[in-house]
Amino acid sequence: MLVLSRLILREESGKGGTKLGKAKVFIFAPADENGESHLILKKLGCDLVLGEASWFTPQGNNEEQMCHMGKAADGMIGTSIRSSPITRKVMQSSETLRIISKYSIGVDDVDVEAATEMGILVTHSPVESNWGGVAETTIAMMLNILKKLGEKAASMRNGNWRKEELAHTYIGRRESDGYEGIVVGIIGLGRVGGRVADLLRPWGVRILAYDPYILDEQFTEHNAESVSLEQLLKLSDVVSLHVILTRETRKLIGAKQIELMKPSSILINTSRGPVIDETTLVTALEENMIGGAALDVFEEEPLSVNSKLRQMGDKVLLSPHMSASLSGNSGFGLGIELATESLIKALQGQIPDHVFNPEAVDRWKHRFLGRPII
Repeated sequence: MLVLSRLILREESGKGGTKLGKAKVFIFAPADENGESHLILKKLGCDLVLGEASWFTPQGNNEEQMCHMGKAADGMIGTSIRSSPITRKVMQSSETLRIISKYSIGVDDVDVEAATEMGILVTHSPVESNWGGVAETTIAMMLNILKKLGEKAASMRNGNWRKEELAHTYIGRRESDGYEGIVVGIIGLGRVGGRVADLLRPWGVRILAYDPYILDEQFTEHNAESVSLEQLLKLSDVVSLHVILTRETRKLIGAKQIELMKPSSILINTSRGPVIDETTLVTALEENMIGGAALDVFEEEPLSVNSKLRQMGDKVLLSPHMSASLSGNSGFGLGIELATESLIKALQGQIPDHVFNPEAVDRWKHRFLGRPII
């Protein structure tokens, strides 16, 4: 798809006989292992500057270095690297910056508010391999903990056989004896949360959902009951978080919320680490206030080697923020294509798809619409 797109885009950029200058693109966190997208940008006349961070080596450049590399950039592109965020200062290093284009869905490493004020578009890549992969990992985490698969494997490696404490939870509804199954609470019924609900449908479990931003019919579509956050926390055996990181969702789950949960309940987070107050969660796990947790994301990433979460054994299932990662090309694939196409459109003076901050569009139009530089 990208090969065809770049040919069309290049033909369009050459129309009218206008001689265009070179565009500078800062790839702040490269993830294109085969370099195809880099080659496309070079063929379109872009000068590329590559940052040190990557998906597998997240300790990237500091803000000063980012400002130096991003100076006079027309576009910035890359994956999510929270150790090297795109701050207001980084954006201010270039008066000509048009777009910050992400290979991934999340944009919490970008100061979106600053970008909007400055008329800079922030785009993301909501591809199914990403959000669908997160949903599948959520289900896998739930099964792993409730079925005690990790404990059983460890027990077997230690030479044991059946042990009473390894008995697990039956998840789905049973017609034979009227067992109703567990209650799963989904916080955020968007792409990921909706897919989690859909994957659970054949199990016949009761699904509760809290999402104040969607229409009533979306709850019906995903076979979920719309409830308050408090009701969800009180009634659910599994609480699964699927929200973007905003001022409203930062530390959405703190001491008050955990106190509402059942002592046996499981908390799953495959969204963003700061959605949970991590210190409070550690205390809750230590004091057996909840049954366990499964975490793919953390307040600080990479997770410190000294984090107490690494020392909690079977109470916590940990994953290194890879719930959406697929084998090959860092698992981004189509996300790289979409992000590159968004970048190219913006550099050609066109409004790209998948704009995360539509509030910036009017100002962007005034500055850049119809003004190609490639």
